[in-house]
Amino acid sequence: MPRLKYASVVRGVVILALFCLWLQIILSAGSGNGGTGYRDGDTNSIKEQLVTLPPFTPVTEELMNANDTSEHVLALVPPELHKYLTVHPKNFSANSTERTAPKNTSDILKAIRRYNDAQTIYNEDIFGPVQEDTVIIAIQVHTRLTYLRHLIVSLAQARDIDRTLLVFSHDYYDEEINTLVRSIDFTKVIQIFYPYSIQTHPNEFPGMDPNDCPRDAKFEQAMKLKCINALHPDLHGHYREAKYAQTKHHWWWKANRIFNQLQCTANHTGLVLFLEEDHYVAEDFLHILSLLKSTADKSCPQCEIISLGTYLKTYQYHANSDKRKKQLSLNYIQHVKTASEERRKRQQETQWNFQVYPNLYASTQKLEITPWHSSMHNMGFGFNRTVWRNIMELQDQFCAYDDYNWDYSLLHLSQNRPGREKFKVILCKGPRVFHIGECGFHHKKANCNASSVISRVQKLLQNAKPYLYPTRVTATFTTGGAKHNKKLTKGNGGWGDIRDQELCANMTRIGRQQRKYMYNT
Repeated sequence: MPRLKYASVVRGVVILALFCLWLQIILSAGSGNGGTGYRDGDTNSIKEQLVTLPPFTPVTEELMNANDTSEHVLALVPPELHKYLTVHPKNFSANSTERTAPKNTSDILKAIRRYNDAQTIYNEDIFGPVQEDTVIIAIQVHTRLTYLRHLIVSLAQARDIDRTLLVFSHDYYDEEINTLVRSIDFTKVIQIFYPYSIQTHPNEFPGMDPNDCPRDAKFEQAMKLKCINALHPDLHGHYREAKYAQTKHHWWWKANRIFNQLQCTANHTGLVLFLEEDHYVAEDFLHILSLLKSTADKSCPQCEIISLGTYLKTYQYHANSDKRKKQLSLNYIQHVKTASEERRKRQQETQWNFQVYPNLYASTQKLEITPWHSSMHNMGFGFNRTVWRNIMELQDQFCAYDDYNWDYSLLHLSQNRPGREKFKVILCKGPRVFHIGECGFHHKKANCNASSVISRVQKLLQNAKPYLYPTRVTATFTTGGAKHNKKLTKGNGGWGDIRDQELCANMTRIGRQQRKYMYNT
């Protein structure tokens, strides 16, 4: 009997080993894709191939997302807009980083200066000049080309988009991104280029100077090294990192450029809406923007900021409330099992950031008026020149605040306005701006499949379509939660370097520039 029992154990171990071997073979075979070694959207394998590429190269982003637009995403995009999603095949060899022009930092700086001086507005001859009340949509762009393509597609489907001006603000000069932006034919477009980028200053401030202090160097160590910024660590004892500081610089420069420097905005008094390259808009976002503005004018003159995007905790959209009622009617055990299964599925798929129930999309749109908070109301938010002037009065606070986040710097400013309350925001409870960027600056997910997230937004908006373009709104005044009313005592750091604070302050001292004609040379 012991010998038989031992044989049974051995047989079981052998069977288990064979099963594991079979499973490994199946998974290996499934990961193949025409000899590339990874499936479409499988960035775990792709990242392993990218470790030797230099940072801040569009090639890295492009390779990660080259095949990320799946068929089910394309099926929900009108055929005439597929042109914005077309990825031209390229040879990702050692020479693939070479661009047609410009070739080096000096050429890039010249090109940036030329385009910024020209202030060319594309399609102005078709859609007319910028008016005082034109909605200006400011889009901050880095290198995530895939997300930018889908943002453009969503904008193209928006009603009344032809009455707007799209301002694409770039901190990386790339001909492929430029070509995509200049191919837009559904409204007016202007490109502006942040001139103090890491790309154009790779070995000097505002980039990383070789003599800058290491981020984690202790103060005593930095003094011994005699590195440039030894005397200026942040409030947490760390030294600056250019890639983090750049985002706040870029946002501040972009806002200054639009309100204070562009010739086409000299008489503009309308709304400037701030988006980023990894946002996605609903087709009625301009309709909602108009409703929010008119409601604020009538019911909330103290509302200074409008917001179209909100961050809710988890994401799930039900086509109607019957499904939800049925779910709640299950007994406790069934409910726990169902919840566990749904949680397991969500963990397997790309995670999402918020939960949208049908009551947020209805014939009567629910609005909320509340104190503005950076972590809740910084997506798809906008304000006009009057609010910008209020911000400019406290620009020293913005530039000196030791936080590398532009939105937390605005929150600090909002909470410290002499004799005035915090900024008030009016927002729609049913979001019209969505965050689709699962991978990027603050998001380091292992599975960065853009199509998975984009298809979720598409399906949500498809289900919500009967409730878009509401004609009525109801506004509720709230004081905000205790967490969001808590006053900032200190920033997140990353902004202790005196050079960052001085560069920030100097950006507001550049006056409005006349448009110049750009000639081909």
